[in-house]
Amino acid sequence: MIASLSGEVIDIGENSLVVRVGGVGLRVFVPILLTKQSQVGSYISLHTHLVVREDSLTLYGFQTVEEERFFNLLLGVNGIGPRHALAALSTLSVDAIRRAVLSEQPEIFGRVPGIGKKGAQKIILHLQGRVGKPSPLATSPSIDVDTEVLEALTGLGYSVVEAQAALQSIPRDAPLDVEERLRIALRFFAA
Repeated sequence: MIASLSGEVIDIGENSLVVRVGGVGLRVFVPILLTKQSQVGSYISLHTHLVVREDSLTLYGFQTVEEERFFNLLLGVNGIGPRHALAALSTLSVDAIRRAVLSEQPEIFGRVPGIGKKGAQKIILHLQGRVGKPSPLATSPSIDVDTEVLEALTGLGYSVVEAQAALQSIPRDAPLDVEERLRIALRFFAA
């Protein structure tokens, strides 16, 4: 099993990177935010998960061990495959997934493309007791403000995935004012 890889980014797709490792270009499917942050020619290290199927070998990559762990947790949910698990991590942060599970809010998973009400309820049930405690930053007042910013961005016509990527680009020390955070998030699309 391929547990990690490091190399030069030689191509960036919509939801994947091609990373040159030892002269071989490996296509690695990654959360959308990572594709937005990556640049051709840059060096990257990823924690990976290899999915072996009868007709394919598909590699999924993550910046942190925790993202990879949540990907594996989501794969354990009946009816959730690697594409839906990756979509969940592209749409929601690890802390957002943790909060949704701990507060039993399946509607949060309704933001993820391809996951319906039943799938969301299965995720909540399966992940109960497996996601750990929220980080101190996850319980900060910025969570409610960011929910408002997310709604504003989707109201402006951005997809939930794009809005979530913009939210994740907001610095942790940014002010908790909705208008200011929205202004910072909109700069993400100008870049």
